[in-house]
Amino acid sequence: MKNVSKHPLFVGTTLLTLATAGLFACKDFLSNAAAPQGTLDETTLANRAGVEGSLVAAYRILDCTTSVSANWGCAASGWVWGSVTSDDAYKGSEASDQPAINDIEAYHWATGDAELYLNEKWRAVYEGVVRSNSTIRLLNQVRNASPGEFADEDAEGIEGEAVFLRAHYHFEAWRMWGNIPYYREDDTDFRKANLTSTEVVTEILADLDAAIALLPTEPRNGQVGRATQWTAKAYKGRVQVYAGQYAAALTTLREVRTSGPYELEASFDRVWTGFQEFTNGPETIFAFQASANDGEPNGNNANYGERLNFPHSGSPFGCCGFHQPSQNLVNFFSTDAAGLPVALTSATWNARNTNLTASTLTPVDPRLDWTVGRDGVPFKDWGPHEADWIRSLTYGGPYSSKKNAHEKASGAQSTVGWVNTQLNSVNIHIFRYADLLLLLAEAEVEAGSLADARTIVNEIRARAAVSGQGCGFTADNNVATLYPGCAGDSRIAVPINDPSIAWATYRIGLYPAFSDQAFARTAVRYERRLELPLEGQRFFDLRRWGIAEQVINDHLNGVGGGNEKSRLPHLAASETFTARHSLFPIPAIQIELSRVGGQNRLTQNPGW
Repeated sequence: MKNVSKHPLFVGTTLLTLATAGLFACKDFLSNAAAPQGTLDETTLANRAGVEGSLVAAYRILDCTTSVSANWGCAASGWVWGSVTSDDAYKGSEASDQPAINDIEAYHWATGDAELYLNEKWRAVYEGVVRSNSTIRLLNQVRNASPGEFADEDAEGIEGEAVFLRAHYHFEAWRMWGNIPYYREDDTDFRKANLTSTEVVTEILADLDAAIALLPTEPRNGQVGRATQWTAKAYKGRVQVYAGQYAAALTTLREVRTSGPYELEASFDRVWTGFQEFTNGPETIFAFQASANDGEPNGNNANYGERLNFPHSGSPFGCCGFHQPSQNLVNFFSTDAAGLPVALTSATWNARNTNLTASTLTPVDPRLDWTVGRDGVPFKDWGPHEADWIRSLTYGGPYSSKKNAHEKASGAQSTVGWVNTQLNSVNIHIFRYADLLLLLAEAEVEAGSLADARTIVNEIRARAAVSGQGCGFTADNNVATLYPGCAGDSRIAVPINDPSIAWATYRIGLYPAFSDQAFARTAVRYERRLELPLEGQRFFDLRRWGIAEQVINDHLNGVGGGNEKSRLPHLAASETFTARHSLFPIPAIQIELSRVGGQNRLTQNPGW
């Protein structure tokens, strides 16, 4: 069974407790006379182990760490905020489970239930900031008290990692709320006023530049998962594109592409996987290092934030049917005779309202079946997806999330925890190389370098053409019953024209020369949707492109011959997406907590 890969960055419970006990525990519990019992104070932590433990704790908050009612709002993938709010996914499951996400899906973001989730996201990202800053302060304390405790190279690496993480957490807050407070290690009062969105970008980029100057080019201590100089450079380019700084992004991202250590995985099935040999592969820039069967008794170091996003009780996973792909998304994978997206040329690309099962062999991009579980198609090596894997067809539609699922043969499944079959050690990509390449392609388009953009897009598409879903036969799944030719064929990934494939017609082609900038822009945006769905990116892409209002309202009311309000009855009550939805509302409790002398220092976002 997989625990972690080569020289791992372990984010387990022991170091998390070590780091947080002294930094966040109250020293005088119940009375001033009470002495700390079973906790660590900052004096105890003022050593190498304490500093390293504090840093690991800063990594750990990349994913949910506490069992609270709104904890899915802090998932590493951001599926609640980046997918369910977009045209890629439904909340799924059923109305009575996690009802707060109902309001988020329907754009009723001012309700108390929605605020519960928004506040959990705010708490999580700023907890990450606190832990990052605490690491820097503790490091400085140790170095001042014991100059020989750390070599300069080690100290710079630790500081660089903490500064990088601080930039990441602020970026997560920025793309949610835009106008946010920014905290560094010398801040003594959390009650700070918002910066403007533009000012926040300046602060994030300053931190990333500082991290680049401090970090080594290889992971410190040989532990994969740690931020490196290349991680920070890649992330800097990401922020620049998000901020519309395309000229600067070209310089940053071109350097990462030509000189950095990253490359695309050879086959798409290796991107999201539980197989240890492919974990932290060449495509991984920054990921939550999920860990199963590592001694944590409840499996909480595994893919905790994704654990709801598996097929329900009729499936091998047992629960819970959230984050279901939309019909709109499934329809978007259809391809034309040249293997290009039908949506480029067809006014009715979204007209299909029925379940796209294996019995319908309409040509599709092979990434469909690495992304979506659909009836009759093998679900990795767990057997064909079936209708009874769905919790509520009328509420969530007929499809299941697939990227986050582990392969049975991988040994990545947890042996402990509530519904352990939905816990695994599949790492959660926060930023991967295909994402970076498409950001670079976007910058190339805006610079007028259409040929360079096409080269990048075709590189992504060529990789997608390498493999499709195979039989994934095992002795105890029923794939050979449905497809006798699959008997004994355990291959999960096969060439897209392999004769074993009886459940799909996979067709994908390369783009000829882009005709103009507008077409190139569309092609790059379409490719992001095909490559990155259900990874928490889509809503933030729509928002930064300035087309969220149009796309989401069309998604609900009618685009390409279909609309979601007709497909799922509960979506008929969705709120119209307007300008105020361009930013999420800042949780009211956080505004109240910012009050000084009766005045709020935090200001609410417009319209809320």
